[in-house]
Amino acid sequence: MREAQSSKLKAQITIQIAHRFRAEVDEGDLRRVAAEVLRQEGVAGETELSLIVTDDEAIRELNRRFRDVDAPTDVLAFGAEVEEHFVSAPESPPYLGDVVISYQRALAQAEELGHAVAEELKLLVIHGILHLLGYDHQEEAAARKMREREKRILSVGIRNQVFG
Repeated sequence: MREAQSSKLKAQITIQIAHRFRAEVDEGDLRRVAAEVLRQEGVAGETELSLIVTDDEAIRELNRRFRDVDAPTDVLAFGAEVEEHFVSAPESPPYLGDVVISYQRALAQAEELGHAVAEELKLLVIHGILHLLGYDHQEEAAARKMREREKRILSVGIRNQVFG
């Protein structure tokens, strides 16, 4: 596991990519995007999170089990603070949670929007981490605030640094 660092942030970002998508996904790009979101959101000190890229069937099962929605979705975020049975080792950094992304949904959305799947994956990483940090889009005002943060993250650093 590699670490992404800034002057105040020391993030342990674990990335798991389903075997069949490994050749299609740039792990380094996802790691850089995740670190940049944490930096821009002011997360300081040590923290840990996981990014998981999987398929529609796996994310559908998670969506059904945890949200009672029997359908695939593009991204799910599972914050550690909401998991009542989550236990971490005393010496480990605070665990932010897991972001689970469906590669197939990302691919379909990228094709629909006319950009590369790599860009869509990065957008989903941003969206998922913002959920872990407490952003939501259930109500219009909260959705507007979340969209503004996504755009801000894209405009400061991410677009130039990662999207090229």
